[in-house]
Amino acid sequence: MDLLTARGLRKRYGGQEVVAGIDLAVRKGECFGLLGPNGAGKTTTLRLLLGLAEPDGGDITVLGQPVPARAREARIKIGVVPQFDNLDPDFSVRENLLAYGRYFGLDDDDVAARIPDLLEFAELRHKADANIQTLSGGMKRRLTLARALVNDPDLIFLDEPTTGLDPQARHMIWQRLRTLLGQGKTIVLTTHFMEEAERLCDRLAIMDHGRLIAEGGPRQLIDAHIEPQVVEVFGEGAEDWAVGHGQTLCARLERAGETLFCYTPHGETVTQALCEQAGAGLRYLSRPANLEDVFIRLTGRDLRD
Repeated sequence: MDLLTARGLRKRYGGQEVVAGIDLAVRKGECFGLLGPNGAGKTTTLRLLLGLAEPDGGDITVLGQPVPARAREARIKIGVVPQFDNLDPDFSVRENLLAYGRYFGLDDDDVAARIPDLLEFAELRHKADANIQTLSGGMKRRLTLARALVNDPDLIFLDEPTTGLDPQARHMIWQRLRTLLGQGKTIVLTTHFMEEAERLCDRLAIMDHGRLIAEGGPRQLIDAHIEPQVVEVFGEGAEDWAVGHGQTLCARLERAGETLFCYTPHGETVTQALCEQAGAGLRYLSRPANLEDVFIRLTGRDLRD
């Protein structure tokens, strides 16, 4: 069962079409990832799906409601974690949750009854009466996630939920998201952390220049778009090795700065050849291909601002 569908979705700003006729479907109970470089159209797509922007073309249905015509009704059962925390700095942790519940027309007593569980979920029970300005960045992010659950949503949108967090806080958020999925919640996630997408997403779509350029499960995309092994070669002799050996041993060879990326189905053959050149100032790292390799291949290595 699809909780969200979009067909032929388009949005133009000025003379640029930033969402160019995309089709999406998100199934009940899954984590669906939307990946892409800066400026690919991800945030605009989320705004369209939430009814916060008017599409120039296409049809959207969210939780059985046509959007944007009945976006307000759909948002009653939607939780949103925005890219940047927008907590009220004048309120305590508890007061932020109470105030947010009022946006959904929830009774204060009902929200107050939910607050202990929400704070437990976010590991913030000891901070219930703390002012927002005293919280660390990780605590604010966890509170923003807890706040998105005030209305017990069926569908949760998370826009880069772990940006700026240290590894411990990031792993804690991942654990909480898995808990939500285990409860039958449905998640739409945008992220620049490929490891995050690979760990959490059942399916994902890669977006660039307003279009979806690939879609499927993480492992499915890796198998379809990249060689199974990657050997990263660096050091003073890397360029000479590429000319003398790499071009024949690697299915594809890419240069990025001082690193050579050797993509190959035969990682052991490549590493053996590198071992034989141990005195040539070479260092290397051999690893399985991952989602980041797919992302780079499909969207390029150029920086996006």
